[in-house]
Amino acid sequence: MFHAVVGAQYGDEGKGKMVDYLAEEADIVVRYQGGGNAGHTIVNSYGKFALHLVPSGIFHPHTLCVLGAGVVVNPPKLVEELTALAEAGIDTRRIVISDRAHMVLPYHIWQDMWEEEARSKKVGTTLQGIGPAYQDKVGRFGIQMGEMRDLDRLKERVRSAFEAKCRRLPGLERYGTWEDVWEPIAAARDVLLPYITDTTPLLYEAAKANKHVLFEGQLGIMRDLDWGVYPFVTSSNPIAGAVCSGAGVPPTKIERITGITKAYTTAVGEGPFPTELHDEFGAFLRDRGHEYGATTGRPRGCGWLDLPALRYGAWINGYTELALMKLDVLSGLNEIRIGIAYDLDGHRLDWPPAAYDMERVKPVYESLAGWQEDIRECRAFEDLPEAARRYVTFIEEQVGVPIRYVSVGPSREQTIVR
Repeated sequence: MFHAVVGAQYGDEGKGKMVDYLAEEADIVVRYQGGGNAGHTIVNSYGKFALHLVPSGIFHPHTLCVLGAGVVVNPPKLVEELTALAEAGIDTRRIVISDRAHMVLPYHIWQDMWEEEARSKKVGTTLQGIGPAYQDKVGRFGIQMGEMRDLDRLKERVRSAFEAKCRRLPGLERYGTWEDVWEPIAAARDVLLPYITDTTPLLYEAAKANKHVLFEGQLGIMRDLDWGVYPFVTSSNPIAGAVCSGAGVPPTKIERITGITKAYTTAVGEGPFPTELHDEFGAFLRDRGHEYGATTGRPRGCGWLDLPALRYGAWINGYTELALMKLDVLSGLNEIRIGIAYDLDGHRLDWPPAAYDMERVKPVYESLAGWQEDIRECRAFEDLPEAARRYVTFIEEQVGVPIRYVSVGPSREQTIVR
């Protein structure tokens, strides 16, 4: 079975926990897009980890982890991540990297800083070089991981690309020299070469053998390059449709799509966020939910659950089910509000408009009763307070997708299966 796990909001929904949970029954976990610009926080028997590139299935000894062609890989950062995992006693030999995946090179990070400094209106990039790496991929200046196999050719290719970059962006040299570009890449090459392979036959054989393959996205639909709050978006497509292009599999093979949503809404970075709260309720959600970015450490904007975004994602992604994360964070509130629609100049919208209109919408709220009980020890849906159960079923009714999983804490065991 081919099973995609995608973000249903702005990213940071808890995909890492759910992939870690679902990978217990998976043979292969594949990252299909994005780079190290977002982290998946996982808590398990090994400890607490913020993974940036390595797929979240790495903690299961039987699971093969794949970085697909749609991913952009920062080689030195990946080496750091592999080293940290190995030091924690985790076997990293079960990782393969597509030879078609593109590299994030040091000058991409410099370009990221150069461009963000030049913007009058900040995008809120994490300055990890992801956008410039995808720019080069589209502009046909990119360098693929498989090119590491021939050292002399690789050096020539990187030097040529760096010199061309400096001609296009005068002043980029102030961030670093050719040696600053080449030396970390050459060092990382020695570590990463054994991991690099053609992943297409691997997934073809997995399909023939009817293996369970999980596809792990990064960020969420509202940060999608085409369907998110452009230009405050990532540089790739986190939506389920990108599984096919990023991993190299046919759409007819994907049988199950799990959308991951928090019980409220959070976002890191700039751009419109209609249900964001700048009051004591926003502070409550941030403090109770420990809402700080896994990559940047930046405090996340927090707000009530945004149902238009969930409905929108249900259509574009084709969710077969939802996982509702961090329901426990809402414990202690007497009243919980849910954004059920937007108002734009007197017109009701059930789906998000383009970002230039999204900046002007006002949320339409419905209020539900809250609950005071601590639900972190609940292990069955019937154990939840009546108000919590009603909150879950209300979301299902509004979105039209069953909520199969309810998370009441960060560990695997704190997951209710319905």
